Amino acid sequence: MPLGELCIHRRKCPRAERLPIGIAGLLLMIALMVSPNPAAAQARISNVGTVTLNATMSESLSVSVTSGNIVDFNLLPNTAANPGNVPSVITTAWVLRPGRASVTVWAWVPVRGAALTGAGAGGQRIPARAVSITTTAGANAPAVASGALNATRGGSPGAPGFITAGGSGLNFATKAITAANRNSIISASLAWNIDTTVRPQLVANTYTGVVNIQAQATP
Repeated sequence: MPLGELCIHRRKCPRAERLPIGIAGLLLMIALMVSPNPAAAQARISNVGTVTLNATMSESLSVSVTSGNIVDFNLLPNTAANPGNVPSVITTAWVLRPGRASVTVWAWVPVRGAALTGAGAGGQRIPARAVSITTTAGANAPAVASGALNATRGGSPGAPGFITAGGSGLNFATKAITAANRNSIISASLAWNIDTTVRPQLVANTYTGVVNIQAQATP
């Protein structure tokens, strides 16, 4: 055997070069342990790619008449109490930005001298001051107010911009806005009444009018 080589096969090696089998096995294990192991190679890591996410939630404010969108009255002459047959339930929903102070909900008519008008040419008018609501707080217990539809005139201090100059209305529900309710709802029930003492000589006719329900978030 050439000089420098190690014989680990007992039968093929000259007697003088044979190693005990225990030592030969140990040397073989050491050789295997120090040999390169492809499975233990370090992982290759790429550069970092990025994705930018942009999400926007817009402000919203809406009202809906969930029941009582048509109210009928049987009017008696020169009588203060002529209640409507059903109340109107109003739900106001919003998603607001920080800085909003309150939500107010209004019932208003565009012509305060004619909340309702009789059929036919020259039909008599029932003014806003004869039409009133009694308000009951619903969901989230807003502050409520009751009264006639002439309580706030369009263009007057505190009147929202949507009430026209010749119109008037009533702020019947108010909710203060905090960090806890910038996304919320309120509801209120409106019981209607028409006071015919305002028009003592109101003639027999069919009277029709539309009341607008609208909300405002301030400031």
